[in-house]
Amino acid sequence: MDKIPSFSKNHDTLQVGLYESMNMHGVTTWDLRFKKPNAGDFISPKALHTVEHLLATVLRNSAKKDEVIYFGPMGCRTGFYLLTTNLTYDEVLALLKESLEIAQAFDEIPGNKREECGNYLEHDLADAKDECKKYAEILNSL
Repeated sequence: MDKIPSFSKNHDTLQVGLYESMNMHGVTTWDLRFKKPNAGDFISPKALHTVEHLLATVLRNSAKKDEVIYFGPMGCRTGFYLLTTNLTYDEVLALLKESLEIAQAFDEIPGNKREECGNYLEHDLADAKDECKKYAEILNSL
């Protein structure tokens, strides 16, 4: 089998930040790298799950919601993937900065009821908000 593009990148050289990972059929995959790969600092499973709920909710309710196709976590727990259509790097960067600010203001986790989530007990709002704050600082330094 062919090696998929994300496995073809040397993860030891990847840094935190925002990268265009792939563009195919008009859909751009963005690499939201919260943590440096293989550095021993990973997003906890509970925080990862909660960041997914927070940012998926904010992004899909944003002014760019029609351009947002998907938002979800990386299995390695170093970040997330955002799939969009018709958005430039600068538009995605601005959208993420705004979305991270909104996410940090949440007092409740959206979609956190048993009937809304397949693992509703595995969340950590405080840690998720902290991860959003740290990533916002990374994006603000770009």
